[in-house]
Amino acid sequence: MSATRYTYLGPEGTFTEAALRTLPEAATRELVPMVSVPAALDAVRNGEAAAALVPIENSVEGGVTATLDELASGEPLMIYREVLLPITFALLVRPGTKLSDIKTVTGHPVAQPQVRNWLRKHLPEAVWESAASNADGARLVQEGRFDAAFAGEFAAVTYGLEALVTEIHDAENAETRFVLVGRPARPAAPTGADKTSVVLWLGDDHPGALLELLQEFAVRGVNLMLIQSRPTGAGIGNYCFAVDAEGHVSERRVGEALMGLKRICPKVRFLGSYPRAGVTAEDVPALRRGTSDVEFMAASDWLARAQDGRA
Repeated sequence: MSATRYTYLGPEGTFTEAALRTLPEAATRELVPMVSVPAALDAVRNGEAAAALVPIENSVEGGVTATLDELASGEPLMIYREVLLPITFALLVRPGTKLSDIKTVTGHPVAQPQVRNWLRKHLPEAVWESAASNADGARLVQEGRFDAAFAGEFAAVTYGLEALVTEIHDAENAETRFVLVGRPARPAAPTGADKTSVVLWLGDDHPGALLELLQEFAVRGVNLMLIQSRPTGAGIGNYCFAVDAEGHVSERRVGEALMGLKRICPKVRFLGSYPRAGVTAEDVPALRRGTSDVEFMAASDWLARAQDGRA
């Protein structure tokens, strides 16, 4: 395995590359762009890279399905950290292009909902066609296949384009969450501000099936930050659920919730426990009464005494 190589959703000039370069270790790694999320993750699976950074969630569009599906299938991988990146777009064009010249535009599919209103107002007749990434859209504009692309302003230099309009976004404070993914290993020690990600499969479709999964978290005071259903491919009505929960797998409340899920789900895939981006232990609300490790341990000791006749 190449311990010095990180892959990311390319080509050069993507928001994913910008997010990756915010990591301190990126300065000492070989950063290799890949054509797709599956390609970036497969490079980790087959040992060509130590880790991959890929987008997993957008504050406007929600979960990035390509990443969620890839993490739920194939050889297991694990999330080791996350990066939050504010997202604002620029309209990149070939030098000399005016707004009135633009008939075709491109960008990543996740970008379209973030600029839809701007497009409707300023380029109502322009035809949109999705690209593999925002930077790939810039490359296609450079090649003359489209008139304009929505991408990060920083991509303009890479592709010899101009930023005709900047600071384009339909939603204020939009951001995308990226995750650094590697091969499975022991999670890092808890920080007090952690997140645990899993994928859960329903055993069968019956009334209250999803509620049964959620109760395993609720009764132990574990707050959920994301839950998204994804089809398993086994037919209509067959779903798995990507879940992000507050806390670390080493905490009793989280560990026992996962054990409860393992008892009732035919399959549970652990995707890792890792620090939450931009959050410290001081930012995390106090745990609900009865859900701390100390209280779990006290209850366990009480049960042991009861079984021994000393309760």
